[in-house]
Amino acid sequence: MVRLAVVGVGRIGGEVAYLASALGLVDELVLYDSVPELLQAQALDLRHTGLDIEIGTSKADIRDADVCLFSAGLPRNPAVKTRADLLSANLPAASDCVGMLRDFSGVLITVTNPMDVNNYFLHKKTGIPKARCIGFGGQLDSARFGFSLSARNIAGVPYVLGEHGDHQVPVFSRLEGAVAGPVRDEILAELRGSSMAVIRGKGGTVFGPAFHMTQLLRMILTDAQKTTICSCILDGEYGLSGCSLGVPAKIGREGILKIEEWELDAWEKRQMDEAGSFVCALSQKAVS
Repeated sequence: MVRLAVVGVGRIGGEVAYLASALGLVDELVLYDSVPELLQAQALDLRHTGLDIEIGTSKADIRDADVCLFSAGLPRNPAVKTRADLLSANLPAASDCVGMLRDFSGVLITVTNPMDVNNYFLHKKTGIPKARCIGFGGQLDSARFGFSLSARNIAGVPYVLGEHGDHQVPVFSRLEGAVAGPVRDEILAELRGSSMAVIRGKGGTVFGPAFHMTQLLRMILTDAQKTTICSCILDGEYGLSGCSLGVPAKIGREGILKIEEWELDAWEKRQMDEAGSFVCALSQKAVS
């Protein structure tokens, strides 16, 4: 029996709970939200699917889950310039989650923005080993990068490292051909604002994040041992420590099995260093 806990069952958390159930990835759900009416409505809506899945709403059951998805807090909206601007608003939600994760032995997936900072905060405050603290964002950013490359007929596999935010690092050096500096800067600017068209049009992103979160969940539960981009607690990798940042990592049943250190070119290395400085400063502020 596989149990998924979802802390924060709004737009994203609720969708992931539904997809994980519909795809047969989990047998049990534990749902929690600070808004009781939303919690009960989401649980009832899931029961009305007729799916053969057990649904509980007790906080005490979260610690026994195989995977916990932390998606509580305020989402980004058109008035929020960057994901980092959500730190003060969402740190209380992360703090509330700490008590629920006491003695948690599963894998934690952090979604709530600023995701990299919250992933580091939860690792430090709960004591969950860094290998079992995975931040979600790199898969989605990489897919958006692929969309931008396709529009320009640039071939290659898209990867985005760094912050899940303005300090993201699209990896051009692993593409099939060289990409000039001005085009790189143009694409980076495009990526920084890629979610806002969706947010302005429908209030928030849903399909992209939920799909890729479900893919990450599948990697964990099937022990895929596959490399993807996710936010990992760094301890010297890429010359950075004291933060969580998007890097290539092999994912399996126990979480992060190995962080891969790719060789970056000068442009990418500069962007990665800037991402590290920015996220590390925010992270230290959050845990102090």
